[in-house]
Amino acid sequence: MNVGTQMRNIRDAMTTVNSFPQIRNLPLVIGESDPEGCAACGMSTNPENAYRNGTMYSSYTAASFARKYLLADSFRLNLMGAVSWSFEFENQPWFAGFRDLATNGVDKPVLNVFRMFGMMTGKRVEVKGNRMYGLTTFIDSSVRGSTDVGGLASKDKSSAAVMIWNYHDEDKREAPEKIEVNIQGLSSPSITLTEYRIDQSHSNAYTLWKEMGSPQNPTNDQIVMLERAGQLEMMEKPREISVTKGEVKVNITLPRQGVSLLKLEWE
Repeated sequence: MNVGTQMRNIRDAMTTVNSFPQIRNLPLVIGESDPEGCAACGMSTNPENAYRNGTMYSSYTAASFARKYLLADSFRLNLMGAVSWSFEFENQPWFAGFRDLATNGVDKPVLNVFRMFGMMTGKRVEVKGNRMYGLTTFIDSSVRGSTDVGGLASKDKSSAAVMIWNYHDEDKREAPEKIEVNIQGLSSPSITLTEYRIDQSHSNAYTLWKEMGSPQNPTNDQIVMLERAGQLEMMEKPREISVTKGEVKVNITLPRQGVSLLKLEWE
């Protein structure tokens, strides 16, 4: 992968929009915002598109969509959102590697990133991290050295959310990262914390399908299991955490290409 390629295209488009005063302040929507152009090219013709089945696509989506907001901030543009140009392919092999969010009705890991986005309500708030690539480096050089451990956060009247990813352009296994998340500015003395996760063993029907032997004619029972595995999954039951001077610290261990959503709620 090369996330910088897509981001440079978006930067060039924003530069163009920003050059016209009459449209500079209009709401901006990024259409067909995806890694490459051939949605209907599956693994049989393009083996490199196998990434669309697993967690690389979900972590790529988390890291790149967050940078679109930062890029819009740098241009002072009114970014409303971005659209994944995904399709529905009928009567095709299971996990064929097309650009879709589900295969034969079973959700892929990437769809769960959008479920996470949907749980982030209120206003976006600032995120800082010592392992998060700077915007210029992310765009110009992509993610080629250490992994990009970054975040996107929001805060509402009685809730907050922090999405954290561990992305790299190379899809290979490495030891999980230990991450400390410091969340400040909380007004409640305690919060309820729920962690949602996308990785090899959570919110991932593709892993289960391979464990089943990659069946192209799964049984009804197998389909039910795959449908369940494709849903967004909690790491554990919600738990109460005390807030100290408006701050909580949460420690997680996030695998490479994994994505977590920390959902905080209070009364």
